[in-house]
Amino acid sequence: MEVIYQYAWLIPVFPLLGAMLVGLGLISFNQGTNRLRQLNAALIISLMGAALGLSLALLWSQLQGHPTYLRTLEWAAAGNFHLNMGYTIDNLTALMLVIVTSVALLVMIYTDGYMAHDPGYVRFYAYLSLFGSSMLGLVVSPNLVQIYIFWELVGMCSYLLVGFWYDRKSAADAAQKAFVTNRVGDFGLLLGILGLFWATGSFEFDVMGDRLAELVQTGSISNFLAVLFAILVFLGPVAKSAQFPLHVWLPDAMEGPTPISALIHAATMVAAGVFLIARMYPVFEHVPAAMNVIAFTGALTAFLGATIAITQNDIKKGLAYSTISQLGYMVMAMGVGAYSAGLFHLMTHAYFKAMLFLGSGSVIHGMEAVVGHDPALAQDMRLMGGLRKYMPATGLTFLIGCLAISGIPPFAGFWSKDEILGAAYAANPLLWFIGWMTAGITAFYMFRMYFSTFEGKFRGNDEKIKDKLLKAKTILLELESAEPAPVFGPGAMKKGELAATGGHHDGHGHHSSSPHESPWTMTLPLLVLAIPSMLIGLVGTPYNNYFERFIFSPTESLAEVLEKAAEFDPNEFYIMAGGSVGVSLIGITLASLMYLQRKIDPAAIAAKIKPLYELSLNKWYFDDIYQRVFVLGLRRLARQVMEVDFRVVDGAVNLTGFFTLVSGEGLKYLENGRVQFYALIVFGAVLGLVIVFGVT
Repeated sequence: MEVIYQYAWLIPVFPLLGAMLVGLGLISFNQGTNRLRQLNAALIISLMGAALGLSLALLWSQLQGHPTYLRTLEWAAAGNFHLNMGYTIDNLTALMLVIVTSVALLVMIYTDGYMAHDPGYVRFYAYLSLFGSSMLGLVVSPNLVQIYIFWELVGMCSYLLVGFWYDRKSAADAAQKAFVTNRVGDFGLLLGILGLFWATGSFEFDVMGDRLAELVQTGSISNFLAVLFAILVFLGPVAKSAQFPLHVWLPDAMEGPTPISALIHAATMVAAGVFLIARMYPVFEHVPAAMNVIAFTGALTAFLGATIAITQNDIKKGLAYSTISQLGYMVMAMGVGAYSAGLFHLMTHAYFKAMLFLGSGSVIHGMEAVVGHDPALAQDMRLMGGLRKYMPATGLTFLIGCLAISGIPPFAGFWSKDEILGAAYAANPLLWFIGWMTAGITAFYMFRMYFSTFEGKFRGNDEKIKDKLLKAKTILLELESAEPAPVFGPGAMKKGELAATGGHHDGHGHHSSSPHESPWTMTLPLLVLAIPSMLIGLVGTPYNNYFERFIFSPTESLAEVLEKAAEFDPNEFYIMAGGSVGVSLIGITLASLMYLQRKIDPAAIAAKIKPLYELSLNKWYFDDIYQRVFVLGLRRLARQVMEVDFRVVDGAVNLTGFFTLVSGEGLKYLENGRVQFYALIVFGAVLGLVIVFGVT
């Protein structure tokens, strides 16, 4: 087994090699590389498959009790300062490697069907492979500096993939929004890393935690500084994992192709934030104030994401806010000290959320045959309905995902979410109440999504709804553009042309009266992901929690974990589980009455609680506030700075140049080449000096 660990560095290198080979082919032999599109895809998928195989071998070895493996080499040295780079393999690393490689492999297989007609097919695969490599490099990093390097690479890849269809303005704007928002968090993370190094003299996780606790205990540094450093580090995960108040970029990231939406939301970028909190747990655990901030930030984010998802009509946007909410659960778990519960939910969520996102892509793929390639139509649930009979495999797997995320036993989400709620109740009943309410809201909006999409009557051929949606999009474009396209008359946009101004698959319109099931390359990953979505939660049942035994806290021993397991109270579990399942069933029932049986009119309820409905529909006004305060505010500030630059700085430079010009023009008349004239000037100067000094 030791040989496997010596070659573990190949796991991030395999997908990096694929990205490099395909990338060089695109740069050097663009047309030839694009013609061999499926060969390039097969190469990248094979290399990710090799990484998955090696990751599974490492996980099996760790399950057998292999000790933590660390291999480093000196990267930089200056005096007493030594910085090592390398890789480490422990239980957490092995688990994350399997999650990332398995989800990435299935997403890559799915991509072949979803992006089959896209001219950027090969480029997309290169980006996917680089993205996977960056995340895998982050996972195996043994210290904060190396994590930060791969952290930025993950951010760069997300920028490239979110803005993949860069000719679409909304996609380009979304990529910039994601990039800028993450820079805020990354700057805080960098300051936190430097602060912790200044205090502890190390970038190693365990060393930082022990030294920081010792320094605070002895009074060498104040508790305020320790809290400040911990919160600054936490700002990195706040941005990457889309926590309040830096969550605004994630829903807009849906402008990228659906496969990358699944990869970002399931196993890479957003998982990186939760993974960093887990890695930094030895530091956070010794700073109770920071733990409270983490817990309440996660709880607020979970509730915020769920309440916004209720009113979303875009199927991908609804799932995006669902991801924000579920990430809030994970962060809350870390904040209350439920280390293994947070990671357990990260694992279960990775599989059922990847399945849900890929399922939404399958739905969009089927809808495009009916409504064309305009995202405003193909992704709007108001034009869907009854898709289960047209897309049985997609419908079945989407239902499994909805049951899993709603916390219905025995599906995966039930066991992980219930463990988080139990830990939250033990730490702070208020946190439990927020999480419990959010569980009910989650079940409601997920089954609202399922019933609106897969049950009832198909609405895709309803021209009235299409016209209404297109008019709404046109109005939105007019508000966003200084020179909007005319709606009527000469030059007016026709239906479907709105997407062609920046959409993908240009020239492919609607050509069918009903949707169709996706090809096997898209449905196979859905069926494979359905298996862990149903069964993987069984490894973490409270009766015999194998997951907690495998992933116990860095500050706990296996004996302590087993001692806690021995104290398991089944009555307490039944009460807590009954409460969470009960509220989820209430949410599902309400969704059924509103969107399946149509016994309750959602519009009537929205009218009665209009302020709350508007708050949800406008995403708690965060985007509007940020637009006014930061975007418009910074533009005003920039104009003021430009004014100062133009009038003061440029004025001073221009005045200097003007003075030089005038003085030069004046002096040239004194340089006439006559000796008598120069003698006269000298005589005048001497006479002037005599008069001045004679008078004084």
